[in-house]
Amino acid sequence: MKKDNIFSRVPKVIPDEIFETIVLSGSIKIERIISDDHTTPEDSWYDQDHDEWVILMKGIAEITFEDEPQPMTLKPGDYVLIPAFTRHRVIRTDKKQPTIWLAIHLS
Repeated sequence: MKKDNIFSRVPKVIPDEIFETIVLSGSIKIERIISDDHTTPEDSWYDQDHDEWVILMKGIAEITFEDEPQPMTLKPGDYVLIPAFTRHRVIRTDKKQPTIWLAIHLS
């Protein structure tokens, strides 16, 4: 058994978004994502072949979905299930502090 904390080991400088696998078992992958004013490039979309459930733990973020007219704003505690093949982009993360996500990928 090893105890850890979702808020531990957050670097002071985060030049690139950090994706850390916490658990990988069968068809489930749980990862911590740390963003620091990072966004998805304007010409890119996430378009995954699996469902993804994500909860925002710290910071703020905005996600836009290709088929939705308005972006979705997330604050700590907010979560969303993104179905497979739903094109989406992160258009804003917190500029004042790191944004910490917990994502569960379901294959």
